[in-house]
Amino acid sequence: MRIATITRKTAETDISVTVNLDGAGRYDNHTGVGFFDHMLDQLARHSLIDMEIRATGDLHIDDHHTVEDTGIALGQALTKALGDKKGIRRYGECALPMDDAQVRCALDLSGRPFLVTTLAIPTQKIGSFDTELVREFFQALATHGGITLHIDQVHGLNSHHIAEAAFKAVARALRQAVEIDPRKADAIPSTKGAL
Repeated sequence: MRIATITRKTAETDISVTVNLDGAGRYDNHTGVGFFDHMLDQLARHSLIDMEIRATGDLHIDDHHTVEDTGIALGQALTKALGDKKGIRRYGECALPMDDAQVRCALDLSGRPFLVTTLAIPTQKIGSFDTELVREFFQALATHGGITLHIDQVHGLNSHHIAEAAFKAVARALRQAVEIDPRKADAIPSTKGAL
C-alpha cells in the first residue's frame, strides 16, 4: 500500500497529512485558509491521490506559514508513500484549460527538486488569499517532494482561473507520474538504478 502520514509541528504550525497514491481522489482538507482548501481539494480530486490534511497555524499573522508548511508536509508525505519509486512512470505532463486560463505542467519525480514557473497572477489577492502563496506552496512541494516541477502559464486573465488551472495541471501530471507502469512494474525508472 502506497500510503503515508506525516506530522509536522513547529512554533508556527501544526500539520498532519495523509496520502494514498492509489486512491480515488477523495479529500478532507482543513487548513483554515478557504481558497487554499479549495485548491488542495482540486489537487486531490484530479491526481486521484486521496488526501487528508489538517493544519492549524498562526493565521492571526497571515496565511504564509500555514500554506508553505502544508506544502512541506505534503511533499514529505508523497516522498514517503513513493518509497523506492519502483515501477512508477516517473514523468507527468498536462496542458490544462480553464476558461480564459491555460497552464502547462511537466514534472519529474527525480529526487532532484527544482521549480520553474511563469505564473503571472494579475491580482495580489483572490478573496483574502495572497496570490504570491501559490508559488510558495509549489516551491515547498517541489523541494520536499524531490520534484522537478515546471509550471507555465500560457494564457490567463482571471486570477482564480489561473491559480486553479495551475493546481489542476500539477494534479493531472502527478497522477501520471505516480502511476505504476505495467510494462516495468518491477524496475526503478532510471538507468542509475535509483531515484
